[in-house]
Amino acid sequence: MEEERIRTDIFERMKAGEPICKDDPGYHAFMEVVDKTIQQCVEMNTTATTVEQVREQLGKITGKTIDESTAIFPPFYTNFGRNISLGKNVFINHACSFLDMGGITIEDDVMLGPRVNLTSENHPLNPADRTTVLPAPIHIKQNAWIGAGATILPGVTVGENAVVAAGALVNRNVPANTVVAGVPAKVIKQL
Repeated sequence: MEEERIRTDIFERMKAGEPICKDDPGYHAFMEVVDKTIQQCVEMNTTATTVEQVREQLGKITGKTIDESTAIFPPFYTNFGRNISLGKNVFINHACSFLDMGGITIEDDVMLGPRVNLTSENHPLNPADRTTVLPAPIHIKQNAWIGAGATILPGVTVGENAVVAAGALVNRNVPANTVVAGVPAKVIKQL
């Protein structure tokens, strides 16, 4: 009973954005999920031969049904999986990486180019605390388009209809109906 409370507690705290330390009493429960997710990703990326199979296997990783209108091209990478939420008619191109401890929500009609990195976790700058994980959610709103090789950092919301240019590094919220580009990304155009 105590182990189940710790297990639930660490996942609730992670979802709430609380720091997770390596010496946390629930850390082993978290690592069990990570180990299983790694195994499932390897299996998905080496055995799935159709988009439907990828969708089904990713659904097992996330613990959620993925709508049949959503397409994910392998390889696809995630470290945790449980905190990914995908809408309808989402397209995720080859070699995307989702670090989802902080949560990744992708609404309907979103397109991700190849090699997009969504990173919802960070670490403190202080070397003594660097093994602590700082989760913060990423939210990509409806009809956004994330270009090839873009990286979106923890705590960022990409607004509805926004475009993130290829190779951009997004470290702050992207307003709706804008195009952002660069490192760090800045608004370069209104739609």
